[in-house]
Amino acid sequence: MIKFAICDDEPLMVRELAGGLAEYMKERSIADYSVDSFSNGPALLDAGGGYDVIFLDIQMEQPDGMETAQRLRQQGDRSLLVFVTVLKECVFDAFQVEAFDYLLKPLDSARFKRTLDRVLLSLEKGTRELVIQRGIGCEVVLLSDIVYCEVLGRKIYLHKSDGTVSDYYNKLEDLERRVDGRFFKCHRSYLVNLDYVRGCRAGQVLLSQGERIPASRLRERELTQALLRHMKERGS
Repeated sequence: MIKFAICDDEPLMVRELAGGLAEYMKERSIADYSVDSFSNGPALLDAGGGYDVIFLDIQMEQPDGMETAQRLRQQGDRSLLVFVTVLKECVFDAFQVEAFDYLLKPLDSARFKRTLDRVLLSLEKGTRELVIQRGIGCEVVLLSDIVYCEVLGRKIYLHKSDGTVSDYYNKLEDLERRVDGRFFKCHRSYLVNLDYVRGCRAGQVLLSQGERIPASRLRERELTQALLRHMKERGS
């Protein structure tokens, strides 16, 4: 079942979103879904999570939608967040909470359906994305494409499977909160994607593409155990 949540203090918008969802799911012949509605952030936060997709207004009483999203992420909620708002200027703030999409009111039906197309595709593939801000722009990086993450100074460097590197300003601690269980902190300056790890010895992590990155001596044993658990979960 796909679990949707709508959080908006305008009853008319809640009905419009719920109606749009119902129409879309009927067109796609999807009956196994649910929609819960909330009129404010605290009500959504108290619901306990477990939603696949959350449509969230920004302009609400405190905590507003952006703060509600931040609290959700702090609680470990990994729902796909879709902001629905009149505030164009908040689009860059949305990147900080890994928003899946950003829809402007009044809602455009075609744009809404394209977002839902992407939502279903993401849920089907289990695709997770990392949205990073670079200057006045942004970049979407698939977690599955990241081999390892390295911090140098105030920058994080994402080394990807195609050989390219994306860098942006942030702290490794913040990145740790945004990635999932396939990533392991093998060193104070490195996070590695266990999908690409082929072994660990002599203070080095061996990667599938022949690269080597450092591993703390204190973390080598934990890394080996994490890798074995990861392989078991994948059925390897």
